[in-house]
Amino acid sequence: MKVPVQRYGQAGPAGAEHAEYGELADPAFWQQPPAARLAEFARLRALDSPVFVPEGRGRGHWALVRHADVQEASRLPKVFASAPGVTTPEPARWVRALFGDSMVNLDGADHAQLRKIVQRAFTPRLLAAAEADIHAVAARIVDDVLAERPDEFVSAVASRLPLEVICNMMGIPERHRPEIADRVNHASENIGVERGLAARLRMPGRGLRALARMQRMVAGIGRERRRNPSDDLISALVCANVDGQALGARQLGAFFSLLMVAGVETTRNAITHGLSLLTDHPDQRDLLLEDFEKHADGAVDEMIRHSTPIIQFRRTVAAEHALRGHVFRPGDKVVLYYASANRDEAVFPDPDAFDITRSPNPHLGFGGGGPHFCLGAHLARVEMKALFRELLIRPVGLRAVGLPDLAGSNFDNRVRSLRFAFEQPR
Repeated sequence: MKVPVQRYGQAGPAGAEHAEYGELADPAFWQQPPAARLAEFARLRALDSPVFVPEGRGRGHWALVRHADVQEASRLPKVFASAPGVTTPEPARWVRALFGDSMVNLDGADHAQLRKIVQRAFTPRLLAAAEADIHAVAARIVDDVLAERPDEFVSAVASRLPLEVICNMMGIPERHRPEIADRVNHASENIGVERGLAARLRMPGRGLRALARMQRMVAGIGRERRRNPSDDLISALVCANVDGQALGARQLGAFFSLLMVAGVETTRNAITHGLSLLTDHPDQRDLLLEDFEKHADGAVDEMIRHSTPIIQFRRTVAAEHALRGHVFRPGDKVVLYYASANRDEAVFPDPDAFDITRSPNPHLGFGGGGPHFCLGAHLARVEMKALFRELLIRPVGLRAVGLPDLAGSNFDNRVRSLRFAFEQPR
């Protein structure tokens, strides 16, 4: 393993004394086995104050790795702002101008208004219909698995559920869905992953082209729904009247991209890690099987905590603020490492254990609270619970084979593929 850059007593960007730790900016760090990365985070949590992670050319960020620190920053949006972007690197200005600002990259009144429109669209009737659909889709997927006997879990199971549920909820016509699935994969495949020079120089890049085509497609559906509204989420969003506002074409496209890339990717990864965890911990699987309804909610939350689908989000300091012995100043960059916060020994006893009875389980898998807490948290939990109910109650069980093929991303705990097998022959 590469030796981390650790220098203590160096002058930081604002002149403060700090420790530098370059390992988190090194792509090789994210190619290590998960256990090695988690061990490094444990060492950082033991330090007295946040460390500075140099990123080259005078840039860098402060790493928040403790549960309490991530939670505090999440709940102070006027200090730790999401704009101009939460990803690493931040979206370029021309990308934001072309595609519009995603809700996750907005603050203050702009974020509040957009979130209000979206929340109003999620009516009790729409949510009830979505939950009923989730159970139907989960059952159909497992029916197909038992009939067709595939051997790769991500494509056959984990990706299908969130994609079909969101497309059904949004009202996406069937003819568009194969293309959308392809665009989602292209848009997200290189997020947080080190690429070669040729791949980095592609302009505008396959991912951005995929997003552009996906947004054009949903904008066209939105125009049609304004003329002929239906009982779906797109109609509710484009025909809304929240303080006289509804979503315009670019806002609808940005929201749909967020739902597809964030909602589909994060849920599929949590599901995939969930199967791997139940396979690796047969005692926990047996406990879940003994009384599914009693333990299912705890199992889902523990899968999310243990895998932490989103590893980190970035913030930009907007006002001076002291936190754990360090004074952050306007313009500083801060990264909230959820993957570390969810293994914080001060909050989670025996944090590396997979324990579906863990209680309380205040994990930060959906964010650290505050205005950016994940809008889809409830539906993601319902999806995971419905699918694992179907996977576990059928007479022919499934188990993971080998380790998940991880993407090595510094942004999300993405699984490219996972082989699986049936515990009993046909």
